[in-house]
Amino acid sequence: MKNKYLQGIFILFIAINFAYAGNHLTFIPQNDTVRIKESRNEEDIEPNEYLKARLKPIQANFKRINSITKWTSIKKKSIEGESAEGGEASFYYKNKRLEKIIARHYGETGQVLIEYYLLNGNLSFVFEKDYKYNRPLFYDQKTMKENNDTEFFDFEKSEITETRNYFEKGSLIHIVNSQDCGAPFSGQYMNEEDKSMKDDFKRLLKLEK
Repeated sequence: MKNKYLQGIFILFIAINFAYAGNHLTFIPQNDTVRIKESRNEEDIEPNEYLKARLKPIQANFKRINSITKWTSIKKKSIEGESAEGGEASFYYKNKRLEKIIARHYGETGQVLIEYYLLNGNLSFVFEKDYKYNRPLFYDQKTMKENNDTEFFDFEKSEITETRNYFEKGSLIHIVNSQDCGAPFSGQYMNEEDKSMKDDFKRLLKLEK
């Protein structure tokens, strides 16, 4: 009787996870007890005056996409090899046109959410939210006591870094990072970030096919 009960619990456990992932049967890591919230019905931050006109169409597109409540289709894929805990990517389509990609990367010490927004088929805006946990995901109250520590894992105590990346005609033109002092980034750094984000974006597009 006990074995049948445990078997039933296990089957229900698996069913819930696959149901959550949708028709593509993407398995969501179980150690991901919390997830970074995606952008919904949000407006971007106020830009610097000298860039206001150039960033306006990018920000308007960001707002437009995040105001969509009914998508034609959402495809989900697993991301392998990025970390031991893996990750997942969601592709959002409206009338057969890809509008945005949400990529999640999980780890024991943190997780990253990267949102890619498209404008006229090109990369327009990349919004990255990087959460560094106060303690590893497995670090519960028992572990805290065993290590004479004063804290255990608490998602609300994560160190959060947000980075906004703006693209114009396919090129990165502006970066806003919540941890910097507001000074402009060097040309070399901008070029390296431009290439890195485009490479990651291309890998995601290949994953979707």
